[in-house]
This record gives sequence, C-alpha cells and structure tokens, in this order.
Amino acid sequence: MSKVQGANVVVTGAGGGIGAALARRFAAEGARVVVNDLDPGRTAAVADETGAIAVPGDASAIVEQAREALGGTVDIYCANAGLSAAGGALADEDAWAAAWDVNVMAHVRAAGALLPDWLERGSGRFVSTVSAAGLLSMVGAAPYSVTKHGALAFAEWLSLTYRHRGLKVHAICPQGVRTDMLTQAGTAGQLVLAPGAIEPEDVAEALMDGIGADRFLILPHVEVAGYYQARATDTDRWLDSMNHIQQKWEGMGGA
Repeated sequence: MSKVQGANVVVTGAGGGIGAALARRFAAEGARVVVNDLDPGRTAAVADETGAIAVPGDASAIVEQAREALGGTVDIYCANAGLSAAGGALADEDAWAAAWDVNVMAHVRAAGALLPDWLERGSGRFVSTVSAAGLLSMVGAAPYSVTKHGALAFAEWLSLTYRHRGLKVHAICPQGVRTDMLTQAGTAGQLVLAPGAIEPEDVAEALMDGIGADRFLILPHVEVAGYYQARATDTDRWLDSMNHIQQKWEGMGGA
C-alpha cells in the first residue's frame, strides 16, 4: 500500500486494543512505527512484537521524542489514546476534566506540534480515534460522549482548514470493539455495544481502506452511517429511540 509503505507512523494508546492492532497493521504494511502508551511494559511488548520503537509516556507530550526516534519526521499520527468516562451530568468535575484532556486536548497538542512541519512539507496525516459516540451518543457516559463529539469537531476543523495544504485527516468511528474499554463500559456497553462488537483488527482494516481512498470518515460498523443520517434528518425521533435505550438500561440497573 503506497500511502503507508515506508511512512513514519506514531500510534498512541498502543499498549493494547485498537492501538496495538493499528501498530501491527502499519508495521505489516511496511511503515516505521512508534508505539506509545502510559504503561511502559505494554508499550515495550507491542514494540517487540511488531519491530516498532517504544516511546512510553503521556500521549500529549511525546511528539518531539517520537519524531527524533523516527529520524526527524512523522508522516502519520494516530491520536488513539482515549479515556472511557462513565457518569451523567452530575459526574465529578475531575472526571470531566480528565476526559477532556485525554479525548480532546491531547489531539490539539499533538496537532500543534505536528502542523508546522506538515504545512511546510505540504503533506501529513492525522488519524483521530473518535468512536461512534462522537457521531451519535452513548447512554450512561456523558463525559465520554461530549468529549468524543469534541474530538470529531476538532478533526473536522483540521480537515476543512488544511486539506488544500496537503493535510489528510481521518476520523475512526466504530461502535463496540472487543477491547478492555468495552468491558469497562459495564451494562451500558453490554446493552448497546456488545451485540455488534468487532475485533480491533477490523478497525485497522477499515482505516487502511480509508487511507487508500483519502476518506475522512471511517466507519468500521457501516450501519452507523444510517444512524448518523437519522440523527441529522429526524432528530426528535432519534432522541426518542435513544431514550428508549436509556430506559432499557435503567431497567438493567443503570443509573
């Protein structure tokens, strides 16, 4: 795949799940890969498995270190690290702040560090792992839903602002994926996400297809396009349907 082979790639949140699957796929396609995760052990394990370079630490602050590890340039940056934050409107403010920092501001900081070089070169790819919650919503998870909407909005802004200057942006929006995050979603995840859950490798495959087509919106669950259309064209009906799911969740003991 010419758009990936030989590219210098950074994948954050790559200690497992979607991030590890992305790292494996990029490496298999012939890219040079930096893997990042807060857990140094998990980072090293994925790096050893894939022949990548391990750069553990906070995803918000590793762009320069990753660039140096790759010989001075980053061609593709995957802002994949994310925080699954449950709770409603009355969730603790610390939970809201943490979700905002990881799910949105880490993307903003990375883009700020990468854009000067990309705009000077006239090329670069920014991949944002958003989730279908950024297009739709997720019961029982207000901080997660709101910040994932923010991540999508930032990715859209990057694309509409810089696409004529060579920047390609991709927003990955899966529903359920069989990862630790799905387990952490509890009964809401079991109700909404688990029935149609896919493997992390399916997400990586969808991204490769999207990169090949230079497509912004990556939908590993194709049915999400219909849900997104329904949300936009008949919002009240869509909200009613989501409220029915909320009521089912409450019947399962959800708060």
